[in-house]
Amino acid sequence: MARQLDEQIVGRYPVGQRLRVLDVGMGQGTQSLRLARAGHQVTGLEQDSTMVAAARQALSGEPEGIRERMRIIEGDGRDTGVHFLPGSFDVVLCHGVLMYVDEPDPLLAGMARMLAPGGLLSLLVRNGDALAMRPGLSGDWGSTLSAFDTTAYRNRLGLDVRADRLSTLTATLAGIGAPLQAWYGVRVFTDTAVDGAEIPADVEALLAAEERAGRTDPYRGVAALLHLCGVRG
Repeated sequence: MARQLDEQIVGRYPVGQRLRVLDVGMGQGTQSLRLARAGHQVTGLEQDSTMVAAARQALSGEPEGIRERMRIIEGDGRDTGVHFLPGSFDVVLCHGVLMYVDEPDPLLAGMARMLAPGGLLSLLVRNGDALAMRPGLSGDWGSTLSAFDTTAYRNRLGLDVRADRLSTLTATLAGIGAPLQAWYGVRVFTDTAVDGAEIPADVEALLAAEERAGRTDPYRGVAALLHLCGVRG
């Protein structure tokens, strides 16, 4: 997914341009730090105090130049208008967050308002069109049949959350002025891998296969996650 995001950034902005990036729901700050190391000015917004502490701890070990390029704000992603002026960012990320939000449209609209004209909105969501794949590949046929008719599911943390359908998000992005420009599948072949599993010896081939599948129909349509990129008009 990082490669896909970088591809979109490189294709949209001059090489070497320092971008203003907002990472909504940054978690421990992995993606934010990566972009700060690449030279961008990054703001991470996160409401979980434990995650904020972890991100600040990780940032404290970085060189001074990187620390100066990144700021961390403890707050709710639905309150972007409280923290920032409209059009303040070139790139807004929201990765792995929408599944925890019952009504995502206000959050999406708020993030779109934060984008400067031509700005990139990057979303990583659970694929609501492929919820039957994980239980089906695991042989759990009751859960498989139930998954066809819902966007609700229980994640690996045991939390009841929700998924998003590509068609719905495509319409939503068009409606908030950041129409979909590109989309990818993420975890096409590896969604059933056990957490903490040993990295296979042929990991490079695995990653190449995932990357290819994530860009290719019909494979990307059954990925566990979708990476959507919208652009502010």
